[in-house]
Amino acid sequence: MSATLTALAIYGFWTLLLLLIVVVARGADNMINGTALNAFDPQGEGMFPFGQRVTRAHLNCVENLPPFIAIVAVAYMTDQLAVTDGLAYVVLGARIIQSSVHMLSTAQPVVMIRGTMLAVQIVILMYWAYQLLS
Repeated sequence: MSATLTALAIYGFWTLLLLLIVVVARGADNMINGTALNAFDPQGEGMFPFGQRVTRAHLNCVENLPPFIAIVAVAYMTDQLAVTDGLAYVVLGARIIQSSVHMLSTAQPVVMIRGTMLAVQIVILMYWAYQLLS
């Protein structure tokens, strides 16, 4: 399997893993704080800080997965995976780092790392899109 398709599969797995962590965090919040299971805000508001951060990290993956899928799909369907293979693991690594630091802290230096990792992903995806459309 190409690096691009492997990265896509791992990106999907990572997003699901974060969802599992959200479910566990919400269950813990229910058991510890008695928060009703049907009372959770989709953004994670009202949960303890880690629960809020992991919810946002998961939603951020969900928000950024469609452009990755779209570009990978075009590369695959036009037999141009060579365009994306070289940097596929960089995008994946930046995504995992971004999510991980998102869960760790909201301190300004950590947010700067998170923003940098997002910028890396955006620049690479835009580069790929340009290459595929050229």
